[in-house]
Amino acid sequence: MQAHDGMYIDGAWRAATGPDLIEVVNPVDEQVIAHVPAGAVEDVDAAVRAARAALPAWAATAPAERAARLTALRDVLVARKDEIAETVTAELGSPLPFSQSVQVGLPILVAGSYAELAAAHPFQEEVGNSVIHHEPVGVVGAITPWNYPLHQIVAKVAPALAAGCTVVLKPAEDTPLTAQLFAEAVHEAGVPAGVFNLVTGLGPVAGQALAGHEGVDLVSFTGSTAVGRRIGATAGAAVKKVALELGGKSANVILPSADLAKAVNVGVANVMSNSGQTCSAWTRMLVHRDQYDEAVALAAAAAEKYGDRIGPVVNARQQARVRGYIEKGVAEGARLVAGGPDCPRERGWFVRPTVFADVTPEMTIAQEEIFGPVLSVLRYEDEEDALRIANGTVYGLAGAVWAGDDAEAVAFARKLETGQVDINGGRFNPRAPFGGYKQSGVGRELGAHGLAEYLQTKSLQFQER
Repeated sequence: MQAHDGMYIDGAWRAATGPDLIEVVNPVDEQVIAHVPAGAVEDVDAAVRAARAALPAWAATAPAERAARLTALRDVLVARKDEIAETVTAELGSPLPFSQSVQVGLPILVAGSYAELAAAHPFQEEVGNSVIHHEPVGVVGAITPWNYPLHQIVAKVAPALAAGCTVVLKPAEDTPLTAQLFAEAVHEAGVPAGVFNLVTGLGPVAGQALAGHEGVDLVSFTGSTAVGRRIGATAGAAVKKVALELGGKSANVILPSADLAKAVNVGVANVMSNSGQTCSAWTRMLVHRDQYDEAVALAAAAAEKYGDRIGPVVNARQQARVRGYIEKGVAEGARLVAGGPDCPRERGWFVRPTVFADVTPEMTIAQEEIFGPVLSVLRYEDEEDALRIANGTVYGLAGAVWAGDDAEAVAFARKLETGQVDINGGRFNPRAPFGGYKQSGVGRELGAHGLAEYLQTKSLQFQER
């Protein structure tokens, strides 16, 4: 597979400053498919300097022109969607239909939504005798994960460009080829030189350099809570704005009045999607004690159907991590009803779709983010107990509530300490704000709330207005 041997900086591909390379490996067959440069501190510095130099002109560009560039970017992504989907599949292992519909289809929608927002957003408003200006925050350091490589890039870069910011992107080292294709699309869309820059590299080197660079005004990071804490501390030392989208341990609460079979089947599908590598996955299924045994049987049967339908996890380290959690669940007394820690194939980083029953709230598998195709089914006594269990983790990213009618589900959902709740199987909305409570992050992505993260506010007062 073709890969650029340099960084995209100031509108052109240029050689990296060092000789180190990163292997890109296909998780399905463990074969090396490409190499990309491992960026050094000097590469990050060059990219940030290019972004700072481009900032004044881009910030002064009319919103309509920024919208036009984002529309052009969306159109390029549409034209190259098959190539991008095949690349995501090759470096992440995501089945091709899922790559086409979600991994590429969703970010195309998001890019289009920000083209519309850039044209329509009220960057200036009047309040009494004041004129309020919403101005770009400056240079954005975007650090993205591997699980939804294009979506996470677009969810940061598109609103930043719409706001008038310039960007330096450091993508995950497991999925850099998708980021390189995105850089090509930005170039083809006519985005001015320096407005978007790409540095591939390792988190402890390139990522840390970007987060701590004095020329970066905002760090937008998606990834683990542990790394988010370090980035937050680095940014905080410089009183730098951060947007952090971190881990989750979301609850799927099935109230007694719900359609049990539908709620369980959709819940299992949610956990198995993207091989469980989704921060907002409903990895805890909460069921009333009177329906518990039936729900466990339904969940086990549903999970078994995914054995040959999900792809691998991203790398050997992640496979070992997920298998370790499954072993820990067994050791702590949870009951395996589907799957298990054994490898389902001789080659590739696959994990068996796994369901645990008899899980108690204090167990490790009910408290920590596993990031694999593992579901824990917990029983509750009444709604008060369900709420206690659902809110009983350090996370608060997403969740679901099922009930006989929407009003009953909404009444329960309003009590959940989480940023987004699906009501009776509600569809994902790419224009609605996405982000979490507690240790699931700071700030929001997507829609107008996502755009606001990249703006700062200036108030001009007059004698009369």
